[in-house]
Amino acid sequence: MPSLLNEEHQMILESAREFAERTLKPNAATWDREERFPAEALAEAAEMGFMGLTVPEEFGGAGMGNLHGAIMLEEINRWCASTGVTLSVHNSLICGPLAKYGTDAQKQKYLPQLASGEMLGAYCLTEPQAGSDAASIRTTATKVDGGWKVNGTKAWITSGPDAGMYVVYAIADASAPRTRNIGCFLIERDFDGVKVGKKEEKLGIRGSSTSEMIFEDVFVPEENVLGDPLGGFKIALETLDGGRIGIASQALGIHRACLEECLKYSAERQQFGKEIGKFQAIAWKIADMGTELEAARHLVHAAALKRDASEACTKEAAMAKLFASQACNRAAQDAVQIHGGAGYTQEFPVERHYRDARITEIYEGATDIQRIVISRALAY
Repeated sequence: MPSLLNEEHQMILESAREFAERTLKPNAATWDREERFPAEALAEAAEMGFMGLTVPEEFGGAGMGNLHGAIMLEEINRWCASTGVTLSVHNSLICGPLAKYGTDAQKQKYLPQLASGEMLGAYCLTEPQAGSDAASIRTTATKVDGGWKVNGTKAWITSGPDAGMYVVYAIADASAPRTRNIGCFLIERDFDGVKVGKKEEKLGIRGSSTSEMIFEDVFVPEENVLGDPLGGFKIALETLDGGRIGIASQALGIHRACLEECLKYSAERQQFGKEIGKFQAIAWKIADMGTELEAARHLVHAAALKRDASEACTKEAAMAKLFASQACNRAAQDAVQIHGGAGYTQEFPVERHYRDARITEIYEGATDIQRIVISRALAY
């Protein structure tokens, strides 16, 4: 999509690609197999500015936009979706709302640490009984002298065991109307009562740490409330627009990995006396894979540009995530099929891509939720 990419975008693309090929490509399969968190890779990413890509320069970030982030995430997810989702959550769900809704004091305190990689962030909205219906959370925040006491359990928290700060959503006024009763709280790892719960064993993105987070009588000072004490649900939904662009970008990277692996394999593998890529059955799969990748990239970049222009992009972000994630899963399925029996083994990376692809239709709002969001936007 060269018409949308200026010199700065191209610089980010080349920098992210070089980093991914140098550091992620040789290690991603090992991290996945051993379920090892890529701490060293994230430290290097921080040095390159990828941990604070959209954080304003005055707070130690690169001061770039969502399109820069989408480009960066595609390149990184091409080789390691575990590193990709960690960077996506950190940038879009942690740095994003802090930069937009934080007080000057909150920004000064946390954004430099987040942008430098000194502190990793985790987003705590989902609970065991509150997934797609985020407003049904049960975690509570009770007003006390000087602040709040937070109690509850959050589920499937990306980077939970490794984070230094958590953006936590909790019911701050049980008597207030649904969706208007939720607060957003900045909780540090070393606050008393913060505990890491069960670590999840996952199908894919196995290098990304995922766990329950338990908050038991955690005192949160008043200055750590993000935005209005009862405005958390609005912050959560607006933040998820950026998160969906991030996960759609992850889908682009995995999708591209599948396409590139299939192009390589179909040119090398021979059957019936010729390369399998010359058979129409294979060639058409690759043609569809490439076409859908281009279409998905247009949707993702368009949504990112709209968010960079400070325009409402809920519909566009949902469309990008819906299409990109589904196209990614189709590409992953076809990639394994094109590789045949070899694709079902760990000898070839399409097996890992197939497993990693599945989550893109689930987190940051499942596919059916995206359809609900889009249909409502089109109808009203």
